[in-house]
Amino acid sequence: MKPTSPLTVYQEDPLNVGTPLECLTQSFLTPSAQFFIRGHGTMPLVDRDTYRLVIKGMVRHPLELSMGELLTRFPQYTLTATLVCAGNRRNELAASHPLPGEIPWGADAVSTACWRGVRLGDVLRAAGVKEEARYVAFRGFDWACFEGEPVHFGSSIRLEKALAPEVLLVHEMNDAPLPREHGFPLRVLVPGYVGVRSVKWLQEIALQREPSTNPFQARDYKIFPPSVTTETADWEQGKPLEEIALNSVICAPKSGETLQAGFVPVRGYAFTGGEEPVERVELSTDHGATWMPVAIREKADRWAWCFWEATLNLPPGTHWLLVRAWDAAGRTQPQDAQALWNFKGYANNAWHRVQFSLV
Repeated sequence: MKPTSPLTVYQEDPLNVGTPLECLTQSFLTPSAQFFIRGHGTMPLVDRDTYRLVIKGMVRHPLELSMGELLTRFPQYTLTATLVCAGNRRNELAASHPLPGEIPWGADAVSTACWRGVRLGDVLRAAGVKEEARYVAFRGFDWACFEGEPVHFGSSIRLEKALAPEVLLVHEMNDAPLPREHGFPLRVLVPGYVGVRSVKWLQEIALQREPSTNPFQARDYKIFPPSVTTETADWEQGKPLEEIALNSVICAPKSGETLQAGFVPVRGYAFTGGEEPVERVELSTDHGATWMPVAIREKADRWAWCFWEATLNLPPGTHWLLVRAWDAAGRTQPQDAQALWNFKGYANNAWHRVQFSLV
């Protein structure tokens, strides 16, 4: 499926598209047709009528559930949650040191939807989790190519997170069945974690003692210090990406834009995957010497982004604008993206900067 405007196409096969920043803040819930797409391989066509979800591994009662059984046997819940790619804002890291072979995402690999489904924890408890289980592994119907070898896409999360009430097996997105590109008929939704853990086209759930051995879990989506390179990386020593880092982004004005001097509207988004929500957002017009608070315009469930806005009275000339967010525990974002550089370009949550001109 090739997206229609206004998505930014980074790659067509597999399909990877971002949502332009000017569209992101137009609606708190991202329309499904504008929701960013992160693909690793094929986009399977799954028949809902013959679909079966398998739950196996370290369980007392292995299950095989049709969609009808899943949705009638377990209570359904609705949750507003933001999904964000681990490579969001990668282009800023690549500006300091190249990241060959990686998709150069801007701050556009993020979107928010209203999701509906059943709690993963309810399904796991029905299967009877054995005491020795520590991880929940997911496998999708999609095939991806990893280092030249075909493999079903897969991932895993810790059992504690899997049993949390916010983690759902979702079949609806924005009050409609999941679009094919977003995992029809069923996907995992792991709020607060990087999007790769929310496996699409869900085929199988396995309870196990160790994390998934799928290469996208064992040999990808891990973070390393700046000194480590592709050639020197020991994947067993990498830290698996889980919780989303506190982050904020300026959506308007855009870098490189020329506007009229005077009152300039500024808006953007902020989010965090932590237990503590975003509490305030600040802007700086003097490279971080001083900061001013902005208004948080809209927020919803704790797992969703918030929108913020301000109006600045600025003279003609070239301007730099910086943003940072704080959570309720008093944590904020790091200043320098270079200190966050890693050879995969993951987890950039440094102060976001835009440069623009006023005439």
